Order: sequence, then structure tokens, then C-alpha cells
Amino acid sequence: MRKEELRNYKRMLIARRNELLKQGRPILATDPSIREPMDLSDVARNSQETELTVRRCQSNSHLLRAIDDALERIRHGTYAACTYCGRPIGRLRLRAVPWTQQCVNCKERRD
Repeated sequence: MRKEELRNYKRMLIARRNELLKQGRPILATDPSIREPMDLSDVARNSQETELTVRRCQSNSHLLRAIDDALERIRHGTYAACTYCGRPIGRLRLRAVPWTQQCVNCKERRD
């Protein structure tokens, strides 16, 4: 892979990483004294919202880890090589998922 292409992928990865970090982590109120009394529907809605927030944070955390791993592979010169079979990862796949570690064939086999 050409150095220019690597720089482009690195820029894409850093931009996505910064975007995720900018979203930040929501602060969940834990002090019961600041909450108003709620009926059961409010409790259910808050529970669902909290669960969705937690899942989003977990998903973002996994994605940040994958992006950091991809940036590390760029530094080590192993970016764009499948971590399972060692073959090159296709450019279309890298454009779609620049943090991927697997070629399409290995990804399909693992799913």
C-alpha cells in the first residue's frame, strides 16, 4: 500500500476517533435526591433510555479500541493485512471499515 493511501486511512481513523470522543460519555444521575417522583411509565422509559445509553457507550468503546488497534497496525506496518490469514484486505473493505482486521473471506468464515 502506498504511503499516501496509508496517510488517508490514518486521517479517516483519527477523524472517526475524534468524533467518538467528542460525543463523550453521558453522565447518569445517581443521587436520588435530585430526582422527581416518577410513575411506573417514567421508570420504564428511564430504564430503557439508560440501557440504550449504556449499549451505545459499550459500542463506542469497542469501536475506539478497534480504531486504536488499526492506528497501531499502521505504526507497525501491518495495516491492510488480515490478522487471520495474512492476505491483503481489499481496498473497498478498508474504505467501508477502515478499522477492520479481517479480509472478507475470513470475516465470512468467522460469522
